[in-house]
Amino acid sequence: LIVYLPQGLLQNDTIPEIGEDAAATVSMSEVLSEEEQDELRKELAKVEEEIQTLSQVLAAKEKHLAEIKRKLGINSLQELKQNITKSWQDVTSTTAYKKTSETLSQAGQKASAAFSSVGSVITKKFEDVRNSSTFKSFEEKVENLKSKVGGSKAAGGDFGEVLNSAANASATETLAEQTQEETQ
Repeated sequence: LIVYLPQGLLQNDTIPEIGEDAAATVSMSEVLSEEEQDELRKELAKVEEEIQTLSQVLAAKEKHLAEIKRKLGINSLQELKQNITKSWQDVTSTTAYKKTSETLSQAGQKASAAFSSVGSVITKKFEDVRNSSTFKSFEEKVENLKSKVGGSKAAGGDFGEVLNSAANASATETLAEQTQEETQ
């Protein structure tokens, strides 16, 4: 591989690097002999040439890579998907991910068990209330009111209807009592 460099690319003057003091550069060049300076300039030119060659080789390799991918039908989107998949696999194989996943799984199981037991407790409490003497007494009163108000209606209906009829019956009884008190 032969690389041709354009003329003027190499400079004979040294350029101070960032943070390097220009005065220090001048004093260093005064300490170096002409022969040492020439040798360093040659080495500098050689390193710059090597860098240029490597850059050209890299560009050629990248072009060749792009051509191979084009022939295989691999596009940027597919590469991105592969990279994401590979990254996800790398993440999921880490110890930290496994521990976190395990901890969250255990927490979810405990929360599920807790919700299940809360649901059981609530169901049991509703059963206890329904079986209590107070609720049965209330239920009997509602049935009595329903039969008084509804008359020959078939038993049943939804709870809302029963409550409405009970409220109407209660209001009717209150009016009847007021009317009796007024007439006496």
